[in-house]
Amino acid sequence: MGEFAERVFGVVRRIPAGKVATYGQVGRLIGAPRAARYVGYALRANPSPGVDPSSIPCHRVVFKDGRMATGFAFGGPDEQQRMLEAEGVLFDEEGRVLMEQFQWDGRLDNDDACLPGMPADLDREAELAD
Repeated sequence: MGEFAERVFGVVRRIPAGKVATYGQVGRLIGAPRAARYVGYALRANPSPGVDPSSIPCHRVVFKDGRMATGFAFGGPDEQQRMLEAEGVLFDEEGRVLMEQFQWDGRLDNDDACLPGMPADLDREAELAD
C-alpha cells in the first residue's frame, strides 16, 4: 500500500463502532479535501476489513447522504448495512444512515482530542459535515 492508503487506513481505524464517516470527511481528515473517490479506491484494497481491533473497519465509511457504497468490496451494500446495524447504527426508510445522529465528529475517545494532523481550531460542524 502507498502512503495515501496508509493515511486513509489510519483514520478509518479510529472511527468508533456505531459511528460513520463519509469518504469526503476521511479525505479532509488526511489533508486531501478533494480526494473522496481516491479514499474509496484505497478502501477497496483494504487488506484487513472487519471489526476486530486490528482491522480496518471500512464498512463505517458511507456516502455523504448516508447511502451504502454500491461497490462495497466485502459483501455488497446489504452486508455493509448489516454490519452497521450490528453496531447500533440506524437507517431511514430509504436505507440511508441517520447522519445527524451517527456521523463521527473526528474526536478521539469521546474527548476533545483531534486526529493527528487535524488543525486544533477546526470547526467540526462546518468542515466535517458534508
